[in-house]
Amino acid sequence: MPDTTLPVFLAGTVPASGRTVLDGEEARHAATVRRLRVGERLVLSDGAGAMARCVVEAVQPGRDAALTLTVEESWTEDPPALRVVLAQALAKGDRGELAVELATEAGVDAVVPWRAARSVAKWEDGGRGDKALARWRTTARAAAKQARRAHVPAVTEPVTTRELAGLIATTSLAVVLESDVPDRLTDLTLPDTGDLLLVVGPEGGITDDELTTLREAGAQAVRLGTTVLRTSTAAAVALGALGALTTRWR
Repeated sequence: MPDTTLPVFLAGTVPASGRTVLDGEEARHAATVRRLRVGERLVLSDGAGAMARCVVEAVQPGRDAALTLTVEESWTEDPPALRVVLAQALAKGDRGELAVELATEAGVDAVVPWRAARSVAKWEDGGRGDKALARWRTTARAAAKQARRAHVPAVTEPVTTRELAGLIATTSLAVVLESDVPDRLTDLTLPDTGDLLLVVGPEGGITDDELTTLREAGAQAVRLGTTVLRTSTAAAVALGALGALTTRWR
């Protein structure tokens, strides 16, 4: 097993052996924030499964920071046979970013921002929406590194309810988390492979029309337990349950 205590840095490519150079923002973070020195070790990841444990051979700090590395061991981690795709309703303030952070740490494989009817945040097309999407993507990258994950979840462009309904047809199973329905997540027969779409609504809840649309597209509405969770925590709790109920943690 690779050393899970070493810091992870993202690189465009991860060589299987030999020497390589880490530069750009990741190198500045390694040299200035983490203060890595010659002889210390780190893990390089391309965010798509390739990883390598490396020893630092030279450090160039400053604006044009760069670390010269020698690869000691390399490996590839496959994605889970059952992928979880989170359709996360837009949330006000930093609650959306918190949802992405927690879901990434809990193992989500992709995030689809959802423009739900009761979302306070709207992410209108243009500069403000682009900045909000960039923050979600940055959050996913940082959380994946913190969790030492081999795969950084993709964060797609935001979708409408109709577009989300269309996405349901491409999945092995789609579930909508609702607190006031009789069926539980533990009642479902969960697939072993493919994509499981997990839909989490906004703080104000999913409207009846939205739930009808998603159900007609093939989604099943379920609840996790007896309590009502915030939009920022629901996905992480569900991912924990799915890890235990499926082969994702095996």
